[in-house]
Amino acid sequence: MKPHRTFPRPEPRRTGNGFIIASMLLCVCILSLLKARYCSAPYGKSRESSELEITMGAIRMLAAKSGDLALKGREDGEDNRVLLFDAVSREKAATEVKKPVCIETSRRSDVCEAEGDVRVRASAQTILVDPFLTSQEWKMKPYARKHDQPAVAHVKEWTIKPFTEQEPPPSCTENYTVPAVIFSVGGYTGNLFHDFTDVIVPLFITSSRFHGDVQFVIADAKPWWLSKFSLLLKQLSKYEIIDADNDQDAVRCFPRVIAGLDFHKELGVDPAKAPNGYSMTDFKEMLRRAYGLERTRAEPSGDRWDVRRKPRLLIISRRSSRVFLNERGMSDMAMSLGFDVRIADPDVTTDLGKFARLVNSADVMIGVYGAGLTNIVFLPAGAVFIQVVPMGNLEWLARDTFEKPSPDMKIKYVDYRIQGDESTLSDQYQKDHPVFTDPQSIHNKGWSELSRVYLENQDVKPHLGRLRIKLLEALKFLPHGRKTTTTTTTNQ
Repeated sequence: MKPHRTFPRPEPRRTGNGFIIASMLLCVCILSLLKARYCSAPYGKSRESSELEITMGAIRMLAAKSGDLALKGREDGEDNRVLLFDAVSREKAATEVKKPVCIETSRRSDVCEAEGDVRVRASAQTILVDPFLTSQEWKMKPYARKHDQPAVAHVKEWTIKPFTEQEPPPSCTENYTVPAVIFSVGGYTGNLFHDFTDVIVPLFITSSRFHGDVQFVIADAKPWWLSKFSLLLKQLSKYEIIDADNDQDAVRCFPRVIAGLDFHKELGVDPAKAPNGYSMTDFKEMLRRAYGLERTRAEPSGDRWDVRRKPRLLIISRRSSRVFLNERGMSDMAMSLGFDVRIADPDVTTDLGKFARLVNSADVMIGVYGAGLTNIVFLPAGAVFIQVVPMGNLEWLARDTFEKPSPDMKIKYVDYRIQGDESTLSDQYQKDHPVFTDPQSIHNKGWSELSRVYLENQDVKPHLGRLRIKLLEALKFLPHGRKTTTTTTTNQ
C-alpha cells in the first residue's frame, strides 16, 4: 500500500491550472473535429481555424505564466508521462508558423484575405487584423495586373497589418455582417478590354460566390466608370459602393475582408480554379441579367416576316487608327450574301447597356484588333466572331487577347489577316523596309515602337473577294447560313 503523499502549498494552484488547460485542450479537439467535418471556406482561414489559433495562443500564454511550457502531469509510480504536451508537441508549439494572409493567385494577381476582427480605414488604405492571423505587415496593390509597372503606377498601395499593444485597434464607426472585397479601378481602366479583363471578370471570380451579400470597397474610383458599370456591379453586390478615397476617417469593421481580385486568364474564368466551379457561361448569364439581353443563342426568329430571320452582321467601326477604309463596300457585299448589316462605332461614352443589346442581336461580328472587340462578351452562344488582324506579325497578340477566350464564350472564331497591299503601311514605307521584311525587328524595339508602327499608324482595306469567302465560312456555322446556302443553290 502506497503511503499517502503530502503536496506542498502551491500545488493546488498548479493543479487548477492543469485542469483549466486540460479543458481548453478538449475544446481544441472538438474544434478540430468540427473544422474537419464542416469547414467549407474555399479560400483563406475558416472561422473555426481562427478560433483554434486563438485557443492555442491562450494555452501557450497560460503555460508560460505557470513557468512550465511542458505542463507535466503527476507521476503514477511506473513512469513519468506528459499528459498535455510531449516532446514532439512542445517543439511544434514553439515553432508554429501562421498561414500567410496574402498569396499570389497568379502571375497577374495578389489576393489578401483575413477573417475575424478586421478593421478597414479605407481613406488611409489600411486593413487592421487580429494578431493571431499574422505577425507581419503586408503591402499590396489591389489591381489584377501587378506585373505591369505602368499600370500599377496609377494604383494606390494598401497595407495589411496586425493590431499591437502599442497601437490598439481604432473603434469601429460602422459594423458589417457581410464580407468586404477591396479592389482598384485605376490602372488601364477606361479601355474596354482592360475594364473587363483586369477588373470585371476578376471581380466576378472573386465575389460571385457570395451571391450579392458582399460589400465593395473601391479604390482609385472614377465616378464615370462607376456609372458606366453600375448595372454589372449591382449584379454582384446588393450594397452601395464605398468609395475608399472619400471615406474620410471611417473605421469599417467586417467579419471577413478580401483585398485584390483573382485573375485566371484574359477575358476568362477557369472553372477548376473558380469558387463553385463558375465558368464564362455563368459570367455571360450575369451579363444577360444586367443588360436584359434577349438572345441566348444565335438562331433565327420564329416569325417568318421578321427581319431577324436574316443573319445579322455587326461591323465594329473605328474612328482613328485601324480604320476600315472600304466600310461601305464591305457592307454592300455582305448584304448581297443575305446579311442584315449594322455598323457601330463604340467609344468610352457609349451607353454600355444599349450597345450590349445591339451586339446581342448580331449573329456575326467583325472588327479590326482593338478594345472594341471586347464586346464579344455580349454575343449569343453560337455566334461567329471575325477578327481582322493588322499586318506586322501580330497574330500572337490577336490570339492571346480575343481568339483564345472565344471558345469558352461558345463563339465560333474566324480570322482575316491583312496583307501588305491591304494596309496603308504600303503608302508609308518601301517594300524592302523592315516593317514588311522583318517585323520581328520592330517588335524587338519594345511595345511602344510596335504599337506606333503597326497599331497607331495603320488603316486597312480588306479585299472584298477574300472577305466574301470569310463571310460565307461564317454563314456555314449559323442556322440561317444553312438555309441561305440551300436557297442560293436552288436559285442557281
